[in-house]
Amino acid sequence: MARKRKELPILENITITDVAAEGKALAKVNDMVIFVPYVVPGDVVDLKIKKKKHRYCEAEAIKFHQYSEKRATPFCEHYAVCGGCKWQCLPYEEQIKYKQQQVWDNLSRIGKVELPEMLPILGSVHTTCYRNKLEFGFSNKRWFTAQEIEQDATFDTNNAVGFHTSGSFDKILPINKCWLMDDINNRIRNAVRDFCNEQGFSFHDQRNHEGLMRNMMIRNSNTGELMVLMQFCITNDKEQEQALQVMQFIGDHFPEVTSLLYVNNQKYNDTIGDLDVVTFKGKDHIFLEMEGLKFKVGPKSFYQTNTEQAYELYKVAREFAGLTGNELVYDLYTGTGTIANFVARSARKVIGIEYVPEAIEDAKVNSEINGIDNTLFYAGDMKDILNKEFIETHGQPDVIITDPPRAGMHQDVIDTLLFAEPERIVYVSCNPATQARDLGLLDSKYKVCAIRPVDMFPHTQHVENVVLLEKRH
Repeated sequence: MARKRKELPILENITITDVAAEGKALAKVNDMVIFVPYVVPGDVVDLKIKKKKHRYCEAEAIKFHQYSEKRATPFCEHYAVCGGCKWQCLPYEEQIKYKQQQVWDNLSRIGKVELPEMLPILGSVHTTCYRNKLEFGFSNKRWFTAQEIEQDATFDTNNAVGFHTSGSFDKILPINKCWLMDDINNRIRNAVRDFCNEQGFSFHDQRNHEGLMRNMMIRNSNTGELMVLMQFCITNDKEQEQALQVMQFIGDHFPEVTSLLYVNNQKYNDTIGDLDVVTFKGKDHIFLEMEGLKFKVGPKSFYQTNTEQAYELYKVAREFAGLTGNELVYDLYTGTGTIANFVARSARKVIGIEYVPEAIEDAKVNSEINGIDNTLFYAGDMKDILNKEFIETHGQPDVIITDPPRAGMHQDVIDTLLFAEPERIVYVSCNPATQARDLGLLDSKYKVCAIRPVDMFPHTQHVENVVLLEKRH
């Protein structure tokens, strides 16, 4: 006989006191820390405990007795279901205050190194429609909201186009309007959805790995260009014909699309790095501009998703680098060479290293089209390429700029930085926690001299941070 699950208690009239990690807020009851989503400090709520551990609980607010003065009214119809933009309930000026505090807490508690006074966070000029890239999944298993389940709602189809919901890999929450990008994302997504439903085209089933319609990526640009990449799962001639009908529909109804592409993905995941991309109409790339420089971005390219804030981020990195025109700069995790080319005119030479070969080819093109002739780029695993032999061959760097993935830098890369001994290291991070860990590992030879957070993702808990380290003498 199965054990009867113990009913967890409901806590009444609890005041939310602070903001916590992962977009949640927290309260304390009898020394027990309780994490709660979709509430803000000052809210007074009843909490239903969902999960209980030894030192903390996770709960949801089931009743509001009093709303905080700090509370904002969420503007998105999918708020609290989609799982994104969790901080819509918090005014933006409060969001960036908490982000600044989050950076400081991580650097001081995890890094445990001497820190200077932190420079003010650079907030985003735009808090909606700020992204230049969105991806939407297709599924034949629609996610039903709690309200829809309660109302026993039924629909003509269970097909859905939108975002994956937390905790369910094969279900998609239908998105009617997303505020993260210009409204073109809504018009294209909804039109393709309606066309495919009208034609009876199959939506993907991730459990059985079948169904034509799989994924859609939309990229826009500050040059007025627009890319749409469709992912299909084509297994026969009929599905090939249907896929081409979808592409023709987009081409006919959205002439503003300058790069219309598709890929046949029969794999168990949505990654396309190892797949051939077919150009159906227009070019196989778009361009983005920054300070007079043009950057080629293809379907597999990484480019910061907030174009305007990327410019602010890179200006901070360049300022921290303190370049005079005489320096040899290593740009680690260079991507499509955005930072490398951005600082090249202020340096003697810049060497960029990146794991993705296609990105490195774009980086070389970006140097060429901008008339930059003092860059070199290498593709491969950072810990394998950046070693003592590489430094002996190319020269000891005066400045290293590093912008690693969320996991931070591998120990071998840290060791090589300590061996290279540049005068300055500029560390750009999307994860202040792993950045703090790495600062602790570099502390034997480097002192933190400047810190500046940059908010790239309004209404989320995510924050970028730039740190300047100078060599101890």
